[in-house]
Amino acid sequence: MSETAAFSHAFADLQQLAEDVLRHARAHGASACEVDVSEGFGQSVTVRCDEVETIEFNRDKGIGVTVYAGQRKGYASTSDFSAQALRDTVEAALNIARFTAEDDCAGLADAALMARDCPDLDLYHPWRLSVEEAIEVARRCEQAAFDASPLIDNSEGATVSTQQAHFVSANSHGFMGGYPTSRHYISASVIAGEREQMQRDDWYTTHRDGQRLESPESVGRIAAERAVARLGGRKLKTGDYPVLFEAPLAAGLLGSLVHAASGGALYRKASFLLDHLGKRLMPDFVNIVERPHLPCGLASASFDSDGVATRDSDVVSAGILQRYFLSAYTARKLGLQTTANAGGSHNLIIESGSLDRAGLLQKMGHGLLLTEVLGHGINYVTGDYSRGAAGFWVEDGKIAYPVEEITIAGNLRDMFAGIVAVGNDVLARGSKQSGSILIDRMTIAGE
Repeated sequence: MSETAAFSHAFADLQQLAEDVLRHARAHGASACEVDVSEGFGQSVTVRCDEVETIEFNRDKGIGVTVYAGQRKGYASTSDFSAQALRDTVEAALNIARFTAEDDCAGLADAALMARDCPDLDLYHPWRLSVEEAIEVARRCEQAAFDASPLIDNSEGATVSTQQAHFVSANSHGFMGGYPTSRHYISASVIAGEREQMQRDDWYTTHRDGQRLESPESVGRIAAERAVARLGGRKLKTGDYPVLFEAPLAAGLLGSLVHAASGGALYRKASFLLDHLGKRLMPDFVNIVERPHLPCGLASASFDSDGVATRDSDVVSAGILQRYFLSAYTARKLGLQTTANAGGSHNLIIESGSLDRAGLLQKMGHGLLLTEVLGHGINYVTGDYSRGAAGFWVEDGKIAYPVEEITIAGNLRDMFAGIVAVGNDVLARGSKQSGSILIDRMTIAGE
């Protein structure tokens, strides 16, 4: 049995469906067309307090069609792969295009920029777990949390999920590409209790290859240790302190950079990074790169949503912002060239320093180790940053006690400029990869 036999439709079938859509669009007068055809399936199992709580199966498919009538654009989609449904979807997209306003930036990306091949990026690793095997893995994960501490007295569950998909993207420039992908994860969320106090925390591991996930026992143990460590939380006195963003939250800082440097925010003049190309953004030891062709990378891709070929590039070099994140459309809006970021960034990585988390705590001396943020208090027009937070107060380079019910505030411009160090404790969980990031000062509001 071939590796992709579990899909309902062969890859060649998806290619044929894409060709049929393009042919229908041409026949109905579209000046250009792009189409995405996809199919995916998977299963998720959750165990809570050693009992099976949910077993979920998903199987999805869809076709999205974008057509252009000159510089008018229309979009329609369907989950029906029949020939009649394809024709109806193309006609629906064309009808929408006829009633939309002309946009001089609308249209396909330049033909010369299309990806001409799709190198094997090793993105497809089916994890063939039966439901019974998945339940056993989830039970091992949750039991490890209970075994880690007698203070773990409840659980929100341990989940094991396996997912795989394949897709084809094509357009009327003659571009057609696609490939199968997979992504799996194991997670645990548990509750620690002591007297009248209760705290919850979680942990998860994710990878395209199920054999390269952290062990379920490790996931459960870490979730438990994090929950127990939060018991006895206190507030802090309001003041300005150094803040160490632990690795998962540091990746969120990279996400804020991507948002502020994205074409959509820039052409709407809704970003504090407007007209910031070639200017200093961070200290000169900071380098951020995009590596879209990493084998087995969680955000690897040989082309973006426009069909434009991706390539390695520097985003921040020696602290200087080298480029924005642009699709074909937003690039035209700004009078620039696309950066093959239609659909987002591809393995954005901040260069690690030499220190692990313990070393960063020693370097900080005293301040806040930030482990959780709440809310969405970021104003990308001004860069103002304000979030509810929790973590640990650090004295003499060591964790002293947990902290809760505080707010951290600053400005992204000052936060980026105030990076003191980047740790080597990298967690690869998505499209942004970073070790913990130490920032020289932020305002912490507590008592």
